[in-house]
Amino acid sequence: MRKMSAIATVTAATLLGASFAAAQELPSVEDTYKDIEATFGVVPNHIKTYPKSAVAGAWAMTKGLLTDKNNALEPKVKSLINLAVAAQIPCQYCTWVETKFAKAQGATDEEVAEAVAQAAYVRHWSTVLNGMQIDFETFKTEFGGD
Repeated sequence: MRKMSAIATVTAATLLGASFAAAQELPSVEDTYKDIEATFGVVPNHIKTYPKSAVAGAWAMTKGLLTDKNNALEPKVKSLINLAVAAQIPCQYCTWVETKFAKAQGATDEEVAEAVAQAAYVRHWSTVLNGMQIDFETFKTEFGGD
């Protein structure tokens, strides 16, 4: 038990040290809010209520995924993926905003509907596979292994 405690203490100290070092490189909350407002035209309330100690990191992740020019996925594709996930969670807020973002990126009503239907298709078969406890190794073999 003591050995586990020592390991946990060292791990926590290492993680806290890494988090502290990473936090030193992040902008202030005020600068983060300015960047969010420059990006969205507003600092949404859900961001204002987010813990001040974590908002810069959360925004860095969000902005990187949404706007980095080196991302592999096109913005419209990302919004359609986000919409499909939001529909399955389900998240009314996310579904609404991701539909808006997808359409702003040029998605048609048909593409929006197909993204949601794709999510439903995956959810359907996931329910069947998990609920029926289909053997995973057999399943993989049926679809070519690996």
